[in-house]
Amino acid sequence: MRFTLLCIGRQGRELAAVQDRYVRMLRPYADLELVEVGETPLARGRDRVLATEGEALLRRMRPGAYSVVLDRVGREVDSQELSSLLSHQKLYGRSDFQFILGGALGLDQRVAAAADLVWSLSKLTFPHQLARCIVLEQLYRAVRIERGEPYHH
Repeated sequence: MRFTLLCIGRQGRELAAVQDRYVRMLRPYADLELVEVGETPLARGRDRVLATEGEALLRRMRPGAYSVVLDRVGREVDSQELSSLLSHQKLYGRSDFQFILGGALGLDQRVAAAADLVWSLSKLTFPHQLARCIVLEQLYRAVRIERGEPYHH
């Protein structure tokens, strides 16, 4: 199984240790790659930022990978459903997953349109750096659920 997190911007120093912890925990279960795409300065205006970052993400998305875009207006799933969704895709030969996270202003709609699934972590809004940590934790939890292994931290 392969997981790629395609993210706008660098991880903040405050959350780097949390991110690294879940990266280490996931690596025995899956190939994992974090790809950071440069942020566009907000001073360029909302439309320009979204378009520029959207183009950069679209260029890096792998054809054939199951693409999951994170967006607050997406489908909410619980941990069990996420595990089942990943298992179901693997059953049909899709074991390459990419998760796309936007920057401070979110994502260009062209990126969401190119995805297989638009996933919402919650009705709450999270900073994009924190969302990375949540996605990694949920992927770790999903893999453990699929394998029937306990998950209590």
